[in-house]
Amino acid sequence: MKKIALAALIAAMAAPAFAAQGDILARFRVINVSPDESVNKTLDALNVGVDSAWAPELDFTYMITNNIGAELILGTTRHKVTAGGASLGKVSVLPPTLTLQYHFAPEAAFRPYVGAGINYTRFYDNDLKYGADDLEIDRNSWGGALQIGADYAINKDYFVNVDVKKIWIKTDVTHPALGNLGTLKINPWVFGLGIGTKF
Repeated sequence: MKKIALAALIAAMAAPAFAAQGDILARFRVINVSPDESVNKTLDALNVGVDSAWAPELDFTYMITNNIGAELILGTTRHKVTAGGASLGKVSVLPPTLTLQYHFAPEAAFRPYVGAGINYTRFYDNDLKYGADDLEIDRNSWGGALQIGADYAINKDYFVNVDVKKIWIKTDVTHPALGNLGTLKINPWVFGLGIGTKF
């Protein structure tokens, strides 16, 4: 049994690189966006929270060298916002994110990577209300992003991918009569599983 496992490991490590300098990797993932939110001021008193959401995601990585890639992540999610468990409504979030990645073991079939970068988040389709009053939110947010993941080659053209990101996103919430209610930091963990190809 040990010999079989060792042979499989050697075969995987000896497989030709499925990504190299100049390649573009395209991945389609299903992601779960799980907010790790924190609030202050009135939002804290109201016990405001943000529900998680599932969504499709598309990303592209350009391999600058065999080890270094630049990835653009595209996806959007819609989240329910609550206060003490009661719904305040929903808001959609579009957070295009750019990371610079380091890919380990470029000659192996199993290719882990780490990344860091920046995200710009656009809030849209906001229907949040407190009572009968509409809540306003800042529509734009800039923040950092960290990433860890791995690609595993199925063959020379296709691979499976697992990916985890931490993204920093925040917005201020304003009531028409009460003024600023505080800052909502969403700061989600994003868990992804998908398949990709190169061209």
